[in-house]
Amino acid sequence: MNSNEREVLNLAGNSVAARRSAARKLGLRKSQCAIAALQTALSDPHPAVRAEVVHALGRIGDAAAVPSLVPLLQDSDPSVRTGAVAALGMLGDPAAAEALISSLADSDRTVRIGAATVLGRMMAVEAILPLESLKCDTFSDVREAAEDALARLKRRR
Repeated sequence: MNSNEREVLNLAGNSVAARRSAARKLGLRKSQCAIAALQTALSDPHPAVRAEVVHALGRIGDAAAVPSLVPLLQDSDPSVRTGAVAALGMLGDPAAAEALISSLADSDRTVRIGAATVLGRMMAVEAILPLESLKCDTFSDVREAAEDALARLKRRR
């Protein structure tokens, strides 16, 4: 049994720490053969495991993970939603833009900041109007992220 196979088995283990560690290791190794197991682990009952799994899928960099990551933008835990935004940003697939635009209205400001940043980096011009609405956000760091994304998008035009 190779080390990737061992980590795939650990993804289904009893220990939260072992499952998180397995996901982290598979992501750092960019293990393509682990994508299916990681996608299954997205339904782990513990949010810390789900958050580590979304980061791992982002690090691996396979756009085939996008359909599995998009639903995590609605996860009950903000750290998982933030991780899903970051992972989708790492993948850079324009197919995720619409879902990321929805995240601009998330109740958690860290998610809104991440979505604004990712949409700017993705050059998602369809996000200009939703980003404009964030210029009135309660939090200055959200407004700043929106302004930065808009500046980047407007330079492209």
